[in-house]
Amino acid sequence: MMRRNFLLSTAALAATAIGGGLFFGSRAKSREAEFPVSLTPEEWRAKLTQEQFAVLREESTERPFTSPLNDNKRAGLYACAGCDTPVYSSAAKYDSGTGWPSFWEPLSASVIGTRTDYALIYPRTEVHCATCGGHFGHIFDDGPPPTGKRHCLNGVALAFKPGATTAS
Repeated sequence: MMRRNFLLSTAALAATAIGGGLFFGSRAKSREAEFPVSLTPEEWRAKLTQEQFAVLREESTERPFTSPLNDNKRAGLYACAGCDTPVYSSAAKYDSGTGWPSFWEPLSASVIGTRTDYALIYPRTEVHCATCGGHFGHIFDDGPPPTGKRHCLNGVALAFKPGATTAS
């Protein structure tokens, strides 16, 4: 009985420490005012779908292999679904086999921001929109040349704009 109580207490403590971020959970953002485009949570909810709000504003993760953008092979730009800032080009998109749209680099370093994310206890690099702070996904060091990076992104956080592959 004591062992079971210990294990249950440890699991509850771990879940609390993680803040619900384990297995597609979400965490509320407290840095809304740090970006040029800053809306209230109510304004974001009115602008975004429920899934977009969960990912962009609460840092949730969409289920793998569910985004139509994962298999998109058309030429064009991928913009932030929250503020429409172009962030990635189809020229840098590749099939990582992970189930999420993946890119080896952004359009420029100035359109994204990063921070260390400890939601799964170990550190990961979170990538977000530099204009509105919307959460895109994470950057890993197992991507293809020339950068060796994999920007593993949530498709619902992006809006595809067919056509040009560079921002004007």
